[in-house]
Amino acid sequence: MSDGELQNWLQKGNRFAFEVIFDRYWKRLYTYAYNIFKEEEVCEDIVQEIFISLWKNIATATILNLESYLFRAVKYKIANHIRDLKFTKEHIDVLDFIGSSATTVNDIEYKDFEKEIMTHINELSPKCREVFMMSRFEDYSNQEIATKLNLSIHTVEKHISNALKSLRSTISSHLHQMFL
Repeated sequence: MSDGELQNWLQKGNRFAFEVIFDRYWKRLYTYAYNIFKEEEVCEDIVQEIFISLWKNIATATILNLESYLFRAVKYKIANHIRDLKFTKEHIDVLDFIGSSATTVNDIEYKDFEKEIMTHINELSPKCREVFMMSRFEDYSNQEIATKLNLSIHTVEKHISNALKSLRSTISSHLHQMFL
């Protein structure tokens, strides 16, 4: 199953989807945490807390890319943990690296861009937004959307086309602003 499908099932409270996500990402997240912090118990606790938070907050969270979300969550959780400690030289170096790396700047820019896109999606007409979200975030085919919403395929395609056209203009505007 894709992450998107698992995320949809998870949002509906499906424990099996949570277990699959947990099995798919636990070791990778732990390894990532351990490469940054180097304390087994702390890294295990941080990864566990991320999964607990995911389970508790999935119904209200807006997650476009599950993998990126989980890794960013680990990174920020470790950064917060380090800030709460009495710093050793090694911890300060790690914190400095996390805070000043180019990827952190890119993550912030990506999060801002992601927020802007979601804001624009939420400004679409209700039916257009619903069709677009089902198509792009829930991985429904056009036929499935048409059947589920009692629309013609042509209407579904038109809603998706309008949403994409609108988002392209937003993306173009955003990229134009970035170059300025």
